[in-house]
Amino acid sequence: MMRGRSDGSQKKRLITSVCVVAIFLGFLYAYYGSIFGHGTSALEYGSKSLKRLGSSYLGGDDESDGKQDEAKYGQEDEDDVTVKSFPVCDDRHSELIPCLDRNLIYQMRLKLDLSLMEHYERHCPLPERRYNCLIPPPPGYKVPIKWPKSRDEVWKANIPHTHLAHEKSDQNWMVVKGQKINFPGGGTHFHYGADKYIASMANMLNFSRNILNNEGNIRTVFDVGCGVASFGGYLLSSDIMAMSLAPNDVHQNQIQFALERGIPAYLGVLGTKRLPYPSRSFELAHCSRCRIDWLQRDGILLLELDRVLRPGGYFAYSSPEAYAQDEEDLRIWKKMSALVTRMCWRIASKRNQTVIWQKPLTNDCYMEREPGTQPPLCRSDDDPDAAWGVTMEACITPYSDHDHKAKGSGLAPWPARLTSPPPRLADFGYSRDMFEKDTETWQRRVENYWNLLSPKITSDTLRNLMDMKANMGSFAAALRGKDVWVMNVVPEDGPNTLKLIYDRGLIGSIHNWCEAFSTYPRTYDLLHAWTVISDVERKGCSAEDLLIEMDRILRPTGFIIIRDKQPVIDFVKKYLTALHWEAVAMGNSGSEPDEDGDDIVLIVQKKMWLTSESLRDAE
Repeated sequence: MMRGRSDGSQKKRLITSVCVVAIFLGFLYAYYGSIFGHGTSALEYGSKSLKRLGSSYLGGDDESDGKQDEAKYGQEDEDDVTVKSFPVCDDRHSELIPCLDRNLIYQMRLKLDLSLMEHYERHCPLPERRYNCLIPPPPGYKVPIKWPKSRDEVWKANIPHTHLAHEKSDQNWMVVKGQKINFPGGGTHFHYGADKYIASMANMLNFSRNILNNEGNIRTVFDVGCGVASFGGYLLSSDIMAMSLAPNDVHQNQIQFALERGIPAYLGVLGTKRLPYPSRSFELAHCSRCRIDWLQRDGILLLELDRVLRPGGYFAYSSPEAYAQDEEDLRIWKKMSALVTRMCWRIASKRNQTVIWQKPLTNDCYMEREPGTQPPLCRSDDDPDAAWGVTMEACITPYSDHDHKAKGSGLAPWPARLTSPPPRLADFGYSRDMFEKDTETWQRRVENYWNLLSPKITSDTLRNLMDMKANMGSFAAALRGKDVWVMNVVPEDGPNTLKLIYDRGLIGSIHNWCEAFSTYPRTYDLLHAWTVISDVERKGCSAEDLLIEMDRILRPTGFIIIRDKQPVIDFVKKYLTALHWEAVAMGNSGSEPDEDGDDIVLIVQKKMWLTSESLRDAE
């Protein structure tokens, strides 16, 4: 009898254990299923197809020549099928930025130094941790308001966050009015309008007619801690292009608002890594109550600004330390003044609440400093233009012998600098003729693109553009006459031609397309992908992941121009249905004058779509 009761107890315990495990597995299934929604089998099918295609394109285990590889890239077999659908991410991921995802940091238990802002720097998920699903727009999403009207208003439904309007109500950042959010042009330090503040800065520097572009000599500006980028937005009318930068911090959506407004902006932070820009990129840097401790770590953040400023460049600083008389502000001002003096900066002007420092034109002051003066000069083997994942150092970047002798950057005023061969061409061994031919080639190509796009666009359809492989920036240069701006992206593993792009008066960033870009979903109207997909495959990364990333950053109804070899075009076409893309034009480069005819051009448009949950919420 005792034995029988014991057996019964064991059976009960076994049944209980099985039930507990089943319930646990059910919870897991429910949790992860909620992330992706539906269509997992379609994703797996697509990955299987991609792996075969990618392997063949790269040669796989074959030792055949490149043409055979290209043929195999589009070769039909049992796995080579059109992908019908991708999973749709849960609505809570409608603003997902994969490499700036706070949840990922928590899940990976990364040990980051919050005082150094490491939690606002890029931390990308490994391939197996990527969502690999399509990001849905928020409920009620509308096609964005067109530029230039968008500078002053956006649809509230597109960025349904109004906390900044309440938090900054006394500073005129933004105001909620019905279905729209308006931007009066105010900022933390310029409540009465960025336009008046900008004119005041120009007046402080005695620039002609109080225009900050100084007759074309100030063209590229870096605005750190930019808020909703009204400063950069109001500079555009003066032919000044600002790179507005802010982290995904407590003011979470400030960069999203900037890009929705059609103003150039980038998610980033002055933390431990260099900014993704080469040395000597900006004529002016600006900080208006940007809440940055410039004295920390021996002035390392101010020295990073110094690296990206051109010879004779300015740093405009509007902050209580520049004018307040309380003990703490006076202490900070005294230390900051001593630091910039040792860095050989001089006060160009100081008025009311703003001070403007100027960087030296030559190395003379650096050479005249007393031995042992801090901060030191950077090592002679330091590459000042290396900017992808490079740790900052607390040192001064001196000028090259050429720049020291030239006493400046040697750049033509804007707009002449756009088509003038940049002095730094010699760093790459590029000739003037190569530069001019590249400019002419892309002028023809862009004209052909716009001819193909003409049935689908009007003069105000496009605003935010990205060239995913910008080379010397000639794609962007060819768009000079259009009311658009271009984020010029230069791959981190190729020639660092981004400095040529800045020398032409354009802006951009270094990036690795094996990872997600530092921007919100739905922020660009057009992407230009010249052999980008081929390049990613050669690096052993997933072309499918890249297509999903391109879809993430593209606005609904936006366009992608893919210029690549035929097998790559065939590969992309298999994913159009799954991505909700539509092919709207196609041509080969042989139809363009003086082209060899190898490249194929495919233009696709992203359809407007909403999840059933979004439609229900919108109602």
